[in-house]
Amino acid sequence: MIENLNDGSQRAPRLRRDINWGTLLELPLWSSVPKAEGLELMLAIKEAGYEGVQGGKPELCREAGLASTGSFRTSEPGVVDTLVKDRKEKGYEALSTHVGWGMESDALIDAYVNEVLAASQKYNIPVFIETHRATMCQDIWRTVEMVNRHPEIRFNGDFSHWYTGLEMPYGSIDEKLNFLEPVFQRTRFFHGRIGDSCNIQTSFKEDEENVATFKEMWTRSMVGFLTQSKPGDVLPFNPELLPPSMSYARTFLDHRGEMREECDRWEQALLMSDIAEGCFEEALKRVEEPLLINR
Repeated sequence: MIENLNDGSQRAPRLRRDINWGTLLELPLWSSVPKAEGLELMLAIKEAGYEGVQGGKPELCREAGLASTGSFRTSEPGVVDTLVKDRKEKGYEALSTHVGWGMESDALIDAYVNEVLAASQKYNIPVFIETHRATMCQDIWRTVEMVNRHPEIRFNGDFSHWYTGLEMPYGSIDEKLNFLEPVFQRTRFFHGRIGDSCNIQTSFKEDEENVATFKEMWTRSMVGFLTQSKPGDVLPFNPELLPPSMSYARTFLDHRGEMREECDRWEQALLMSDIAEGCFEEALKRVEEPLLINR
């Protein structure tokens, strides 16, 4: 498998501020998102500090000077090769994937993993298996067992699915984080989302208790990246704050009796990206051995 996304440069391994296209969907008129479309919107995204877009049109991304990553779902054995080939031909430089529905036997999980690994190598494109509910990675025990059998796996960390779906704060959060270390060591892509014990995507402030846990999960994953990276490697962080129509963003009645999103997802994405950069700085401090760049 292609372990890391690499930009072909001799730069130090770094975090890359990307954004998932879903964050831009159905934003209300009062959002501060740039009011633009097409290439103009892509240029505005770049101006806001992002370097890439997941799910956008690769040709527009290239024209705007942005990187472009994609995704796919597979719930049928034998089709991963075709899906990865299609995305590679479309011009995406890395992919995240939902695999299975969570009812798979170990044998079927192994077959899926082998397909992903083979396609990643065959088409020379990183393919990151996502930690998402309603997939074969929907719980932490099965995912860690998967790593034990296939240590070459690399993940897209969308940790809100576990934090909320498994109610991680219920019990010892430190024990669970330590148990998940094999996953953190192999996370090479992020979907940024923050939830609480009962809601998978909520508005947030940096000093909230649940945010501290997400920061720790992100930081541990960044340490894993830094200790296994080489010049030119990049770690994309994509805020993926999805709209109410997908049952993610919460809405509440406002003073006019109209349903209103609880926050501006564009502004939350910018804040989350800032938080992620702070986590990367912390990860750099935690790495015991200095990175040997340009050797």
